[in-house]
Amino acid sequence: MTIEKLNEEIKLFSSSTHGSSDYDKDEFFVMSENRTEFAPLKYLQKRLPEYKDINSLLKIGFVYDSLELSNNENFGQWYEKQFSKKLPRRDARKISIVYVPNNKLILDQIATVHKSYEVLQHEQILLNNKNLPTQLGEWYAKCIFGLKQLKSTSQRGFDFVMGDGKRVEVQVEWSDVSSPKGVKIKKTLVDLSDYCVIIYVAKNFMIREVCFLDSEYVSRKFSSKGHTIFLKDSDVSAYFFSKSSKHFDKIINPITFLKYASPNLAMKLSEKLNQ
Repeated sequence: MTIEKLNEEIKLFSSSTHGSSDYDKDEFFVMSENRTEFAPLKYLQKRLPEYKDINSLLKIGFVYDSLELSNNENFGQWYEKQFSKKLPRRDARKISIVYVPNNKLILDQIATVHKSYEVLQHEQILLNNKNLPTQLGEWYAKCIFGLKQLKSTSQRGFDFVMGDGKRVEVQVEWSDVSSPKGVKIKKTLVDLSDYCVIIYVAKNFMIREVCFLDSEYVSRKFSSKGHTIFLKDSDVSAYFFSKSSKHFDKIINPITFLKYASPNLAMKLSEKLNQ
């Protein structure tokens, strides 16, 4: 019912033009279920006061991406129609699109991809390609912690930033069992971040574990003379979300977390999140 009400308000906003308003300056635009209509978060806050900030939406299952990354063609056309002007590039860089992912479709496709991977691995075709699992794991992190993904000003590719501006280094481990050597993270990336998040993705592409660490703690306890830090399960398991509630306050979107967690992890998380 909540999302239905939001969709009604988005449709209402899109039914008329707003060239004389300042809604074009908003940095968050909520996308409708049909993905063709939008409404500024500031407008929705006036109509539905319970959504006092972006986190209010993330908590009920929404996620968001910067417009630069989403490549949403519908938004540019919608923006021009609503505000009677083209979207300036300088403004486009500040805008994020807020939406509800099609979880059923995503889960169905994850199952299909898992079957495809199994066949390709069995036929010795796919041996070491972790690009898809890495990107999926990063998407999980974005959903769970409400991270904003931005194009990096350095050669890193992308930066992940929390709502309070803290930088997050996201590392994805794709396997059913962790390597004895541990998860490998570059020391320079740890030094550039405030937090380190490890998303452990099982071979079936579901989340089998999440570890949330303070970067200062990682640097102090695990740094060596080399350029690489190895985080073994035995060293960081106390910070696994299945065991510790220390960083549960960082979870912005528990609904999506539980949807994509493995059954075993989901059972443990459900107990802890409901405490």
